[in-house]
Amino acid sequence: MTGHTQPVRCGWVSSAPEYIAYHDEEWGRRVEGDDRVFERLTLEAFQSGLSWITILRKRENFRAAFAGFSIPAVAAFGDSDVDRLLADTGIVRNRAKIEATVANARAALEVDLSDLVWRHADPDSTMPKTLADVPAQTPGSKALAKELKSRGFRFVGPTTAYALMQAIGLVNDHLADCWVRDSCR
Repeated sequence: MTGHTQPVRCGWVSSAPEYIAYHDEEWGRRVEGDDRVFERLTLEAFQSGLSWITILRKRENFRAAFAGFSIPAVAAFGDSDVDRLLADTGIVRNRAKIEATVANARAALEVDLSDLVWRHADPDSTMPKTLADVPAQTPGSKALAKELKSRGFRFVGPTTAYALMQAIGLVNDHLADCWVRDSCR
């Protein structure tokens, strides 16, 4: 009897259904629109120092806590909202990251966030064969982080910027043998 074989996926994907769905349906696919890019930037910042599965499992809670990642709504958050978020067990309760999210929303009001981020796209990124070939940061992510910081964004270092670039399709870091790679062009 022949067993059903799973498609080849990038090596970071575990058997967790959340990872598989995120990898197969979202990661590396083009994301545009200020609120949608803001959501991904926020989630990448919250992931810093944590496992991505933690963020995926809390994603709907993050959406509810941060007003669906509406930039104007989050920009209007005050101290009572920060206190509310610090008490919300459904999200990662980190004061610095929560305050950075509010500051980032305020900074995003002043720019076209989607256009700013997409100016740093790297369509000619290399095709990684193994996870070891995937960088943690690149000159492009350093430039993106520098521009975001110069505009008042926080928690956006080059590694977080590169994770954002990967997540929303600015680079295609699906491994060469990954079944999703060709659909992310």
